[in-house]
Amino acid sequence: MLTRDELPDCPWATAIRLIGNKWKLFILRDLYLYPVCRFGQLKKSIAGISSRVLTENLRALEQDQIVIRTVYPGQPLRVEYQLSQMGKTLIPLIQQLGDWGREYQKMVQQNFPESME
Repeated sequence: MLTRDELPDCPWATAIRLIGNKWKLFILRDLYLYPVCRFGQLKKSIAGISSRVLTENLRALEQDQIVIRTVYPGQPLRVEYQLSQMGKTLIPLIQQLGDWGREYQKMVQQNFPESME
């Protein structure tokens, strides 16, 4: 979690600092679509992400109290991720980003019906 000294004055800067990279957005998308995910599910779903980068981003989201990591004992250990209460407050934003992306895709498809090769 950010300390008071690390907290930007601007609320948009705060949001971008916490969730503003593409990997975190894809993680949040998946945890919105599939409320409980295991590491392997996330890795498989997010094209191009390495295990190291996924781990780093999950740890950051957990540290910022946006994601909850639950470890279940056993062999092998089972680890699941889900949105925290604070993370769930991002759901409307995630939905709006998806809606905006769909509208943009429609606009492009209407204005450029065939690809120009």
